[in-house]
Amino acid sequence: MKFMLHPQAGSAELVVSGEEYKYLIKVRRHALGDLIVFRHRDDLLKEHRYRLERTDGRNGYFTLESSLKSPCEAPKKLHIGWCIVDPKTIEKTLPMLMELGVSQITFIHCKRSQRNFRLDFERFNRIMESAMMQCGRTSFIELSETPALSTFLNANPEAVVLDFGGEALSFDEIFKTVVIGCEGGFDENERKAFSLHRIRHFNSPMVLRSETAAVAVASMML
Repeated sequence: MKFMLHPQAGSAELVVSGEEYKYLIKVRRHALGDLIVFRHRDDLLKEHRYRLERTDGRNGYFTLESSLKSPCEAPKKLHIGWCIVDPKTIEKTLPMLMELGVSQITFIHCKRSQRNFRLDFERFNRIMESAMMQCGRTSFIELSETPALSTFLNANPEAVVLDFGGEALSFDEIFKTVVIGCEGGFDENERKAFSLHRIRHFNSPMVLRSETAAVAVASMML
């Protein structure tokens, strides 16, 4: 854990209780005198170092030692246009994309996306908060959704599309936006829509799942 989020972060004193207390004291085994970094959700770029002064078995009491601006961000930006897959799959993949430094994800309602899927952005944000505290990142992935692939491509004409065909994706290729299909891939009308875009594939004989492709391209680009 790199830091904890706390609504009192920045004040002279703060109190930690409940599950956060159990995590710090019983799981992380912090002792009196330890310094722990806290950040506030409304000012993630600033870290506050607190000293654990005392505990009473249910609460931990901290005093502020220092505050400084300390951002932690990926040096590059990557925007993923991700054709919607099962939200459970998205939830499992979000922590990895947070750690890798993906800056933006637009979920696209593609032809082969299942129509009964509903995206819970509040839950996604809670997952990103947990990932943020573990990896140290000081920003959320910007999440949005769009009704069709054509809408996304019109708004992002420079986007690269991962699909069978085209050239193999290389480590030295530069782009800021990439489209990843859902299970079952793109239909022929969608392929016509991105026929003038750069089309790339992974130089591998294996077929990747949608979430594996998202993690792989983020790893290569970032």
